[in-house]
Amino acid sequence: MKSKIAIVTGASSGIGAATAELLADSGYKVYGTSRKGAQSGQRKYKMIALDVNSDESVEAALKEVIQQEGRIDLVVNNAGFGVAAGGAEESSMAQTQQIFDTNFFGVVRVIKAVVPYMRKQGQGRIINIGSILGLIPAPYMATYNATKHAIEGYSESLDHELRTRGIRVSVVEPGYTNTNFEANAPQLDSHIEEYAVARKALAKILKAAVESGDDPKVVAKVVLKAANAANPKIRYAAGKLACQMSFMRRFAPAALFDKGVRKEMKLDALDKITG
Repeated sequence: MKSKIAIVTGASSGIGAATAELLADSGYKVYGTSRKGAQSGQRKYKMIALDVNSDESVEAALKEVIQQEGRIDLVVNNAGFGVAAGGAEESSMAQTQQIFDTNFFGVVRVIKAVVPYMRKQGQGRIINIGSILGLIPAPYMATYNATKHAIEGYSESLDHELRTRGIRVSVVEPGYTNTNFEANAPQLDSHIEEYAVARKALAKILKAAVESGDDPKVVAKVVLKAANAANPKIRYAAGKLACQMSFMRRFAPAALFDKGVRKEMKLDALDKITG
């Protein structure tokens, strides 16, 4: 029996690398991608160049896989980035558009390119790496948060469109994950003095949360579960915190949930200092 063919974007490190590794160990033939197509080295999967911000790059990468394998059974859209914590107004429109270009439109671009192949096959799986922040608010991370909310709505809508064509779409929603994601986040375009205290405090909170977060393998296992499910769900929370937050978002009264968010991020205390 031939191995299923999988593509994982942003597979040079972090969640993408862990996912590509686990899929390869589980019998998939995996093509990992990065903008420059890093050397495969000791990896169990091949790395190819794919820039999610470029129509030409995406189309060329998928065409390469089709020429080699004749089909694409699974796409995991993982590539993305965030910016340092801070007020939403501290990001310029250009920076805001740049985040959306990668985190949301990059996902759309890959999906639009792969769906024709999957429709022709009569089957396929698309798994988008979202975030639990796609369900809940993230003060001082508003733009990144918005891209993850967009992925949620797009994925659920798309699943309804493609389900009768043998293609299923799911979103995996990690909580804080111990990767270099936060350390590699670019700074905001501008620093407004009114946000200085909050920016510094939130940076410490987020750094600690990431360092104590889930191993990327936790997320990879959920991706594999979604990929192999006979009847996949639209949403899969990944990790204890994400599962808790997902449950609370669905069932806790709105006012109580709102209060919990502010308490967890110490927002009322910050407001007293900066107000």
